[in-house]
Amino acid sequence: MLTINLFNGLVYGALLIVMCSGLALIYGLRRVVNFAHGSLYMLGAYLGFTIASQSNFWVALVAVPAIMALFGVLLDRYGFRLLQDRDPLTVVLVTFGLLLVIEDFVQTVWGKSNLSVATPEALNFSVNLFGTAVPAYRIGVIAVGAGVALGLSLWLKYSRIGLFVRASSTDPTTTAMQGVNTDALSAGVVGLGTALAGLAGVVAAPFLALSPSMSSDVLIDSFVVVVIGGLGSLSGAFVAALVLGLIQSLGAVYLPNLSAVLPFALMVAILLWKPAGFAGSRT
Repeated sequence: MLTINLFNGLVYGALLIVMCSGLALIYGLRRVVNFAHGSLYMLGAYLGFTIASQSNFWVALVAVPAIMALFGVLLDRYGFRLLQDRDPLTVVLVTFGLLLVIEDFVQTVWGKSNLSVATPEALNFSVNLFGTAVPAYRIGVIAVGAGVALGLSLWLKYSRIGLFVRASSTDPTTTAMQGVNTDALSAGVVGLGTALAGLAGVVAAPFLALSPSMSSDVLIDSFVVVVIGGLGSLSGAFVAALVLGLIQSLGAVYLPNLSAVLPFALMVAILLWKPAGFAGSRT
């Protein structure tokens, strides 16, 4: 029982890594707290449902992030770029309004009924893990989360564009004076963050029911992860996502009456200990 609970915690933690990476990237560069990020995840899941039903899951896994990346670039050009210097209340109202618009769009196109995506045939079997049979697809979800964490870390640390992203997130004015087009850079990062939200939606679709309200739970958990990890910190978000995933899974079994408040209790404890989060440097 403990093995399967730990495994499920890692699966949810891996999904949160994919989800929160985009949220942390967008905040790190644009300083926009994107309340619509959960609805972007939901939109990705529904687009994945349509594309998978017309072709197959693997096509959806490639096509949806590409579509969402283009949407993210447009979102940055006509939304986030205008919001980055506005007061926080304006940002909250605009991104929350975007959340409502996307939810209404999903209900209009796909309806309010729950939908599901079939597990891809290539991963539709079980694997023996320490004497417990676990679905191979969920191992694939962990691999996707690990791949995203490793890929983003290497990209930010060793690539030239990653260097620009780190510099711009620290001091955008000086970075722009060095000849870096920070607006184009930010648009690319918002596109990447939005693509990751869409990827998380497609990956989640075969093991979570699709519904217009699916964005709210994961959005709350995502914000808890980003706050605990430190606003704008990817490494902190990776650690916090795994910790929260394990707490959610173990808490639902061993402390069912308190499972709903455990993430918030953890967040309060972490913020009292370190107000900037695990890896945050700014308050």
